[in-house]
Amino acid sequence: MSLKRPPFALNLFWRTFFLLGILLAGGVFSWVQTLRQLEFEPRAVQAAHQVASLVNLSRAALQFSDGINRIAVVKTMSDQEAVRLTPREPGDRWEPFETDRFTRLVASELRSRLGEGTIVARTVNGVPALWVGFNIERDPYWMQTDAARLQLLTAETWFIWVGIALVATVLGSVGIARLINRPLQDLSFAASRIREGEFDSRLDESTLTSEIRAVNIGFNRMARELAKVEEQRAVMLAGISHDLRTPLARLRLEAEISVADEEARRNMAADIDQLDAIIDKFMDYARPEDSRTVPVDLSQVIVREAAAFRDTSQIRISLKLAPGLMVQGDDTELGRIFANLFENARRYGRTVDTGIAQVKVTHVQVGDSVIVTVRDHGQGVPPEKLEHLTTPFFRGDAARTAATGAGLGLAIVKKSLQRMEGNLELANARDGGLVAHIRLKRA
Repeated sequence: MSLKRPPFALNLFWRTFFLLGILLAGGVFSWVQTLRQLEFEPRAVQAAHQVASLVNLSRAALQFSDGINRIAVVKTMSDQEAVRLTPREPGDRWEPFETDRFTRLVASELRSRLGEGTIVARTVNGVPALWVGFNIERDPYWMQTDAARLQLLTAETWFIWVGIALVATVLGSVGIARLINRPLQDLSFAASRIREGEFDSRLDESTLTSEIRAVNIGFNRMARELAKVEEQRAVMLAGISHDLRTPLARLRLEAEISVADEEARRNMAADIDQLDAIIDKFMDYARPEDSRTVPVDLSQVIVREAAAFRDTSQIRISLKLAPGLMVQGDDTELGRIFANLFENARRYGRTVDTGIAQVKVTHVQVGDSVIVTVRDHGQGVPPEKLEHLTTPFFRGDAARTAATGAGLGLAIVKKSLQRMEGNLELANARDGGLVAHIRLKRA
């Protein structure tokens, strides 16, 4: 029974990356807001203190200067300090400096230092600047200075620094997520190899993380034990199959010599041939995993195996293959694959009306792969049993009515394709019948 895949799923790397990214990005914005709040009041007090110091210095310089020297002092301050002092006229038009929280705090701090009668303006007679109105004795003056003295960090500056912090956050999240998930990714890859029948697991047993090290040691030990079990199973299956051939040969000889009835002798010979074919299936399934692939003309292999099924009263095979269809594989293994597929169709893929298995073989080339399709026009297989067809010794309901096989044919096909880095996909045709798609590498 296949598990239902969730509509939206992330692998562990991206899940870890997004969680770390959200956490670190939240930390960055929290620090930005904290720094802005910490900068707000000290900068306002500092700016107000600087402006108040300029006003006090200007007041002192002008207060103790005579008329001629006062003009020189005003000119010197204007040239060297970018501070301009002008008399305040009754008709001057000015706008209050307070427009937001920061400017209100600056204006309040200036009045607390210079006196309640101090005027703080952002424009005087249409000229924008920082204007401070104060009195020297009874004479009112304006002091004009650059408003940039009071500016906080601009939005562009904050954007640059926040951008740098976010880029560093993303890179850090990628590095941390990769570091965390690399051992789990290796474990997942090793588990997928075990599932495909490859028991050679070499997970790192010297990693510094104790939990990962313990898991890797246990997984490697499990893989070694599974490899031993598989080897023992193959040896036992091959040994039993080999040992059965001798008594079968004696039974055939006894039947030919001792049984007088021609029909009984023919039936006994057929039973012995069937047992011998089952033993061949056992031997094929127990074959070692190692397989050396070379360029093979797949068209010739399929034509050769199809020619072996000569009885047109049971099976008729139609081939639509391009000549010289070269794939990377093993000639014997490929022959065994298509012989099993044709035999499976002969037994279980016969049509209801004629009782003959109509088999069609086609191919298509996709990228660096060749996909060969073997299709019969029988009754097909119940959908819930499709995924079990390649399980050793499994036979569907249609097969049980004529249980003449060992249930190893499609299991052998799948195992042989795995040895050649190919794969097998089984499906029911829309208008009836079983379809087998064999994917192989192009030579």
